[in-house]
Amino acid sequence: MANSDKKDNKILKVGFDLDGVLLYNPARIIRPVIYIFKRIFLKNRLKKFYYPKTNLEKFFWTLFHKSSIFIAPGFKEIIKLIKQKKIKAYIITGRFNFLKKDLDQWVNKMRINHLFSGIYHNKKNEQPHLFKEQMLKKLNLDFFVEDNWDIVSHLNLKHKTKIFWIYNIFDRGIKYQYKFPGLKKVIEYLKSSIIK
Repeated sequence: MANSDKKDNKILKVGFDLDGVLLYNPARIIRPVIYIFKRIFLKNRLKKFYYPKTNLEKFFWTLFHKSSIFIAPGFKEIIKLIKQKKIKAYIITGRFNFLKKDLDQWVNKMRINHLFSGIYHNKKNEQPHLFKEQMLKKLNLDFFVEDNWDIVSHLNLKHKTKIFWIYNIFDRGIKYQYKFPGLKKVIEYLKSSIIK
């Protein structure tokens, strides 16, 4: 009984992607189109996340990230779990370094600097799936919540962290044990099945 109680009282380390997870982003609906393009035209689609090089490309990339328009439903429940000392929360975003200013604006808007245990962005402009793989290992997370299927499938093979996937409506046919339609459902699952 003592061992069971000790396990139940463990503070879980949970990582969250930003765009499409903590922030609602309707533009993610075009991901299947990008996926098909990569599959047809790129031999190794996972290792080819595009990095914008020119100022014009970075400008349009920044505009695209403005499509993260509001904080996702379920976010307030994360704050409650942090305050109850049920979880330690981390943001791990693959956003490239030139998007740091926009990231900082969202962090200030969410008022989480003093609540989240760490906020990490891709400041060396690495491939996002490799950056996230490194961070999962470094932080030794119990769970990570991600909305990009390519990244989910990569991380699932590389680390013991359990990966929760927030799927796109067009991806709902993909079979995966831990898939959810939105952040709120992820948090409900955490609370009902894992957190005691």
